[in-house]
Amino acid sequence: MTERKPPGVSFESWVDKQIRNAEQAGEFAQLPGAGKPLPSGADTTYDELWWIKQKMAREGISVLPPTLALRKEAEDALAAAYSAPSERIARKIVTEVNVKIREMMFKPPPGPPLGMKPYDVEEVAREWRERRAVDGTDGTGDGTAGAGGSDV
Repeated sequence: MTERKPPGVSFESWVDKQIRNAEQAGEFAQLPGAGKPLPSGADTTYDELWWIKQKMAREGISVLPPTLALRKEAEDALAAAYSAPSERIARKIVTEVNVKIREMMFKPPPGPPLGMKPYDVEEVAREWRERRAVDGTDGTGDGTAGAGGSDV
């Protein structure tokens, strides 16, 4: 803990003296990153919240309201369903995200309205089959399009 500022001494000169004494005592010598360049991803424009943004990025924290985060998750899930290796997995992905969408639909929105409804699993499965037919694969993983039955 630092000493109290003596009366009659300007604040600036008192702080400067404390910094100078700490430097002379070597208290700044072993700081992490001392003498190293700033990280390459550092934004050079002034931003008061730079450290909060870096911390959130490191921790994987999202600042999106729950409804917007779910909208993004639903879009990613739909893309994952379309590229799933089998119809069964595509159906599972869509069914799981639909559960979350339905839960959000029946709660009062904590942020902006969700503005979406659950996906039609049958429609996604049909589109999945159509995409596979165009690609020449059927989702069985053995490269024999149309040779097997449904993966449902």
